[in-house]
Amino acid sequence: MTRRSPRSRAYAPDPDAPGRPCDVPGCGAPGEYRAPRSRQALNEYWWFCLEHVRAYNASWDFYKGMSPAQIEAQLRADTSWQRPTWPLGRLGAAQHIDEDALRDPLRILAAARMGEKRRRGSDAPAELREPLATLGLHWPLSMEELRARYKELAKRHHPDANNGDRSAEERLKTINLAYAALRARLAAEPKLAAAV
Repeated sequence: MTRRSPRSRAYAPDPDAPGRPCDVPGCGAPGEYRAPRSRQALNEYWWFCLEHVRAYNASWDFYKGMSPAQIEAQLRADTSWQRPTWPLGRLGAAQHIDEDALRDPLRILAAARMGEKRRRGSDAPAELREPLATLGLHWPLSMEELRARYKELAKRHHPDANNGDRSAEERLKTINLAYAALRARLAAEPKLAAAV
């Protein structure tokens, strides 16, 4: 169902016109056509007669007085309807949650992890406990689980995703070392990866 405009033609007078004369000094014609006052006040209007609104529209330049950088910024903001945007897969740097910063004073999450660890099997070998803790994984694990977790952490802590943050770069180096150690162990013992 299409909605019909209250105007019969595009150039017909605005039905919401306030019924006052044209805002151009000395013009006595009725002001039946609205035009924005400025780019900062697009919802405030001048009311003109048809002749003056045509002249106003012909001279209107939204970008008048703006530098090329300001014009580019305005165009970029307009492509997203003046709303903030972030790269895909992120909620913005201010809303990023660092797992290391989470606190668990009642040890509820730790208890849940211990229960899961018991369900999944025996404790990890001593040399793998630190890499497993770094990646937040439990032993035994499959190569698919390891790869999926590594990809997730690498995307989250990559310096490009964190505006070149040095601490994120150091964290990514630690993640890479942990991933290499676990991958080497799983490759050396394929029966462990297959059994899980």
